[in-house]
Amino acid sequence: MTAPSDRQTQILAALRSWIADHGEAPSVRELGHAVGLSSPSSVAYQLGRLEEQGLISRTSRRWRSVRLSR
Repeated sequence: MTAPSDRQTQILAALRSWIADHGEAPSVRELGHAVGLSSPSSVAYQLGRLEEQGLISRTSRRWRSVRLSR
């Protein structure tokens, strides 16, 4: 498994923080705003890469169902 990129590490930190504060994962737009990405497709791409690496998982097709794996 490859190590997450700096951007992916930033996204993981934002996910942890958001879930701790709100009790659920952020939307793609909310996450993008938190990490400075304006394109929802860029955020979704990075989330997909994190999912492929096994660092996050989803309980449904929606990104709000993201769970941190570690």
